[in-house]
Amino acid sequence: MEYVYAALILNESGEELNEENLTNVLDAAGVDVEESRVKALVAALEDVDIDEAVEQAAAVPAGGAAAGGAGGAAGGDEGGDDEGGEEEEAADEDDDEEEEDDASGEGLGELFG
Repeated sequence: MEYVYAALILNESGEELNEENLTNVLDAAGVDVEESRVKALVAALEDVDIDEAVEQAAAVPAGGAAAGGAGGAAGGDEGGDDEGGEEEEAADEDDDEEEEDDASGEGLGELFG
């Protein structure tokens, strides 16, 4: 992670992202620098607009990738049939009932007899 942070520091300060500058930042931070990792990172970021990548990452809410994936799978075909929506609502209602049971302690009585 230190390598990525060093690259971000170089980008933010307007310095060129190259092996020498990246190594200097890591050395200054007290990191034991691995030359192969420096070369790999510089090569990987060669065609990347770091500012754009940071903006895109900041635009995604925490857990957005996981929630978006689940929402996309559950949402399915928006223009399609309504039966899927009704089934989802029924499943949501069942979940709500289970949560109410758990909250009232009824489920705990069954566990402990």
